[in-house]
Amino acid sequence: MSSECFPITVLPHVSQLYRDYLAMADSVGDAVVRRWYGAEPFTGKWLGRAVPVKHAGALADLLELQAVEFGASDAAKANIAKLRAGARAVVTGQQVVLFGGPMLTLLKAATAIARANEATKATGVEHVPVFWLATEDHDLEEVDQVSLLTKTSVETLKVGLKVAHAVPVGGVVPGPELEVVLERASELLEFAPVSEWLRECYLAGEEGGARPTLALAFGRLMARIFADQGLVVMDAASRGFHALGASTLRYAIEHGAELQQALIARSEELVKAGYHAQVLVADGGSLLFLLDQATGERVALRRSAEDQWRAGTRVYSSADLIAILEATPERLSPNALLRAVFQDTLLPTAAYIGGPAEIAYFAQSAVLYEAILGRITPVLPRLSATLLEPAIAAVMDKDEVQLPDAMTAAEELAQRLGARAMPIAEKRKLAAVGNALERELAALTEYLGGMDESLGRAAEVSGSKMLYQMNRLRRMAATFELQKEASLRKHAEAITLNVFPDGHPQERVVAGVWFMAKYGEGLVERLVGVAGNQCPGHVVVRL
Repeated sequence: MSSECFPITVLPHVSQLYRDYLAMADSVGDAVVRRWYGAEPFTGKWLGRAVPVKHAGALADLLELQAVEFGASDAAKANIAKLRAGARAVVTGQQVVLFGGPMLTLLKAATAIARANEATKATGVEHVPVFWLATEDHDLEEVDQVSLLTKTSVETLKVGLKVAHAVPVGGVVPGPELEVVLERASELLEFAPVSEWLRECYLAGEEGGARPTLALAFGRLMARIFADQGLVVMDAASRGFHALGASTLRYAIEHGAELQQALIARSEELVKAGYHAQVLVADGGSLLFLLDQATGERVALRRSAEDQWRAGTRVYSSADLIAILEATPERLSPNALLRAVFQDTLLPTAAYIGGPAEIAYFAQSAVLYEAILGRITPVLPRLSATLLEPAIAAVMDKDEVQLPDAMTAAEELAQRLGARAMPIAEKRKLAAVGNALERELAALTEYLGGMDESLGRAAEVSGSKMLYQMNRLRRMAATFELQKEASLRKHAEAITLNVFPDGHPQERVVAGVWFMAKYGEGLVERLVGVAGNQCPGHVVVRL
């Protein structure tokens, strides 16, 4: 198995902010993005930074209780003991997507493990990988699906979960409809051992107890997949964790207006520098959600007036919210921008591993870090990768298709392959005619434009129509070759299905368990190794 590193620009729709973040170490002078992040991502400057270690014993107590629920391995329990003794954490996280979600979930965890190993070796101080379950979000539709590949298409499986209110997704318990989805997933996974893991994690409750929640099932699965690597899986939605992080939630209540103004100023700074604000921030907003006691609904808190907060139709004072925080801290939860700060209030975080969107969040969250914690946690990029199966790699090699070529629609790639398959004499003839036509039209347009401006415009319009027809002839010739070589179209369809399914990078669509089913537990150690190489872009991993 081998790997190849490409620039991140091979992926479509990568934000300029993320590109500039990756290039910080190569940029000349004091790049503006330096002020927004805790360290450059590939220079190792994050290693050895001082990290406050607070309430290590209380944190370890809570993690040990969850370790039992998640069926944690001995290696994970040993890492919790290291946290109790003062170890640092390298943290990543993800929503509790059905069956582990897309491949990027595994890539995040693999990167956290690789960076923790790197930091331990470089500093002599123990660092352990921690996976934070984002269980308090309330967008059920986002987590209620998983995509697997058939031989010819992407098949997205959905349970169709329904709730009466926008409750945190982690506490949702799937009904019997999950069994139908699990059976179809097992078929697509060809009943590999990982399909049995899914059944055990998502269907098996405690003895005589209820079926697992989405959070518990997801946590069990991640603990199982990364058992040998000692990944510590953490769900911070409970009262105990919220009590440990109460200082950050309190600060967001007591300084809500000034934090909001700081975020607005940072958003304006981003736009002025030519970027965009990942999270829209406006006057009257806040960084907090409140759980309704009666319905369990997660409702955004808004500051409606001086020392007044509104959650739906209910109005609270700051004192009311502080009282709720002290009595039932689990009812208050952070939004996307505050979550990272809340997380690092709980954990001795040496670095956070994020994807492009999360790293864009950090440019805004930095002002919250500075105000609340007095420091900025370094954020490092997760491994970005496309996994090539041997059969697909062989087809790409045969047709001389590189990764950038494959980031397109199947029809577009098929046209390119058809054009390449033309006889050399035919290519030369088309090229000669096309080049001659362009030269003569340019000369004629210039000549007629010199005679009369309107004649020049007419020539330009007519010339563009002729060039369009010339390109049409090229496409027709390529299509003719495709019809002669039907296998080329099949090749294009197979390549794009595996590399760029449904017009998106593979890592964002195809479930990690799909690859686990084919390549077993050895795949995890392979990904950790690739993450350790620190490609500053996108990696093609040949399986």
